[in-house]
Amino acid sequence: MTDTQTQFVLQKIYVKDISFETPNSPQIFLEKWEPDISLQLGNKALVLDGSTHEVVLEVTVTAKIKDKTAFLVEVHLAGIFDIVGYQQPELAHVTGSVCPQVLFPWAREVVSDLVTRGGFPQLLLTPINFEALYRQHLEQGNAAQTGESKH
Repeated sequence: MTDTQTQFVLQKIYVKDISFETPNSPQIFLEKWEPDISLQLGNKALVLDGSTHEVVLEVTVTAKIKDKTAFLVEVHLAGIFDIVGYQQPELAHVTGSVCPQVLFPWAREVVSDLVTRGGFPQLLLTPINFEALYRQHLEQGNAAQTGESKH
C-alpha cells in the first residue's frame, strides 16, 4: 500500500442508545393528528485504535400537537469504520459527513419502527444532505473564529 491509497470499510452498525417517550398518552391519541415535527441531528467520532473509528449519529425527533408532546424519540446509532490513508481535514470530512450519511438510513428505520410501535402513524424522515450540513458547520466554525456573525 502506498501513502496515497485510502480505504473506507464499515465493520459494524449498532444501536448505542435509544429512548421513546409518550408523556401525554393515552389522551394524545384522542387529538386530531396534525403534529409539528422537529428534528435535531448531531454526530460524534472517536478513534478506537489507529485507523478504527466509532462514529455515532444522534437523531432526536419530537412530535407536538399544540403545546403537548405526542412523542419524543432519541436514537444514537453507531458504526465502526476502518478509515485508512486520510489526513486532516479529509479525515474530519469522512467522519463528519460520509459516516453519518452511511448511518442515517438505519437510524431512519429505527425511528420509524419506534414511532409505529408507539401507536402513532408511520414517520419517514426525509433524506438528509450531510455534506451540506458539514460545510455549514465548517462555515459557522470559521465565522466564530473570526468573530463574524451569520444569521
